[in-house]
Amino acid sequence: MKKHTTAIVAASTAAALALAGCGSSEETTDNDVAGADAAGEITFGVFNGWDEAVATSLLWEAILEDKGYDVTLEYADPAPVFQALSDGDYDVTTDVWLPGTHADYLNEFGDSIEELGAWFDSAALTVAVNADSPIDSLADLADNADEFGNRIVGIEPGAGLTKALNEKVIPGYGLEGMEFLTSSTPAMLAELDAAMANGENVIVTLWEPHWAYGAYDIKNLEDPDGALGDAESIYTYSRTGFAADFPDVASWLSSFTMSAELLYDLENLLNDSDDEAATIAEFIADNQEWVDSLTA
Repeated sequence: MKKHTTAIVAASTAAALALAGCGSSEETTDNDVAGADAAGEITFGVFNGWDEAVATSLLWEAILEDKGYDVTLEYADPAPVFQALSDGDYDVTTDVWLPGTHADYLNEFGDSIEELGAWFDSAALTVAVNADSPIDSLADLADNADEFGNRIVGIEPGAGLTKALNEKVIPGYGLEGMEFLTSSTPAMLAELDAAMANGENVIVTLWEPHWAYGAYDIKNLEDPDGALGDAESIYTYSRTGFAADFPDVASWLSSFTMSAELLYDLENLLNDSDDEAATIAEFIADNQEWVDSLTA
């Protein structure tokens, strides 16, 4: 199980928004500290349980603090993060999936937030099983449901992935007879971990990129009907006016890209760590040339 994400307890939306800091627009003459940007506070909204959001936010926190910025990470579910960006209470979030997963949020808040750029271009919603399971396709699942205890282990009930299962995958592949368990991402990962440790068949809803692909011998079930949608890109979005207040940071984030291999390495390091700051420092030291290129 991923230790640092399960330890996060989200505050109420009101409390999270009250505690969130806004970027400062005060100018500085010390270009050695923060380039041409204003020296001030930057708040990242981080989706609870979304490991790529946690990993990239922690990475950028370390990079920006080394440049002289005061960075705060606020953990919340996607809805309050988008709301806080729209209200100007958060500055940046790094985990907006488009064109599908977060489309509803963009329809609601897109006019009051700003896209900075995509940093990952092959994200996907998935249904995964142990690599030695008896099937390779969702089309074969209904006839082999008993091999998996007749159940699919999902994540949060309100997640876009859960919606896709309920509205498209389950009816599309005739899986109405299977139990679809939903509770939380940590609970799903605990089920996956236990099954893999015991050599049992298991089927879970998952997504790529995710550290589980580097930690467990699992495979995605083929989706011949395309019920889970096409590959997506992961974008960084900011509050309106962030790029004007922090042009250097906005430029760095706009140019940011990260390979799946680097992301999985970082996520797995964090998964095995009790000290996030030390782990991020270790990762940066091991990948210093690449990290330096992000703010070149």
